[in-house]
Amino acid sequence: MSEASADATASTALQPKAEGAKALSRYLREGIASGALQAGVKLPAERELSERFGASRGAVRRVLSGFRERGLITQTVGSGTFVAAGAAAPAPAEAVPALPSLHVNVSPAELMVARRLIEPLMPSLIVRNATGADFAVMQNCIEQSEAAETIEGFEHWDGELHKALAVATHNGFFVHILELTQRVRDQGEWGRLKAKSLTGERRAQYERQHRALVDALRDRDEAGAQRMLVQHLDQIQRNLFED
Repeated sequence: MSEASADATASTALQPKAEGAKALSRYLREGIASGALQAGVKLPAERELSERFGASRGAVRRVLSGFRERGLITQTVGSGTFVAAGAAAPAPAEAVPALPSLHVNVSPAELMVARRLIEPLMPSLIVRNATGADFAVMQNCIEQSEAAETIEGFEHWDGELHKALAVATHNGFFVHILELTQRVRDQGEWGRLKAKSLTGERRAQYERQHRALVDALRDRDEAGAQRMLVQHLDQIQRNLFED
């Protein structure tokens, strides 16, 4: 088998696992937020979650670990995994309308213009509000993205890191904005451009930028973190559209 064929086979094998972990994360996040998974509900065992979502046991553990670190679930040896008390306090449905379904054409170029305006506002809130659990989630996203063996895997954890940054603001507006961002990133055109532009050298650069950004936030260096985030977004924009 040629090296290219081996890489394609590995990509095909790993992509469903990444998608399975993403589906599990979405199931838990939306279930807790909507109240479908109420406080005290016991979640299925890791093996069942692995089979249901098509994710490896390790991926299931990493997803659950991230939710535990954010205080959304509890895990007790011998008892199982439960939705934490106070994990969600949903407002009445009429008070918080659901986000609209994003079927409009939002181009990658439009997305980057919006991200460049909005995301640099987040560091000022993160340095004031982020907890140790928030930084643990960021660190996990960085480690998973660096360990990813496919572009799809790297892109998934890259998106998870930016969502973790939004969560760390502890401001619901940014969380909703980053959810919308992820919907656009899940569309085919973004993936095509990212796959075309993401060389090994550029990926290594993104990884260095991710680590430097999170280090600055952990040090409560607002100006440094904002500068690094702007540089990171500008680099993505150049790589996507100036090749």
